[in-house]
Amino acid sequence: MTINPDLQGRSYPAAEVYDVGREKIREFARAVKAVHPAHFDVDAARALGHADLVAPPTFAIIVAQRADAQLIEDPESGIDFSRVVHADQRFIHHRPITAGDRLVAELHVDGVRAMGGGAMITTRSEIYALTGDAGDGGGQRDAVATTTSSILVRGEGQ
Repeated sequence: MTINPDLQGRSYPAAEVYDVGREKIREFARAVKAVHPAHFDVDAARALGHADLVAPPTFAIIVAQRADAQLIEDPESGIDFSRVVHADQRFIHHRPITAGDRLVAELHVDGVRAMGGGAMITTRSEIYALTGDAGDGGGQRDAVATTTSSILVRGEGQ
């Protein structure tokens, strides 16, 4: 199956909420060898002016990859995940991610470019924290991060 060129310009709405917990931040920090005390100690984070533990900057990848899954699982995409090679990942942070955040991500397909028998797909995830009663359709969304990802989907025989 070939990659659907009509993916470019498509958007996928925010789906499930990701609740950021203290232990999730601590586990991620250990996994990526982030050693700043604000990732582990609430008092250290508060001393820096944060409400709770602060996630390492790359923590946003957890929410972004959940959004990317919508594209990968879309039967109209033509993407065979066994043929995917991750090419690039970038982060723009609008504010730190902290314990207690309830995050969602909207996915946008910004580019689809044929490359040999495969394709390079560039996506952008806009990650928001839900505030107030946003979980039930009301409330506000606070911009947290924008991630940009490029994947190469290898063609047959590559």
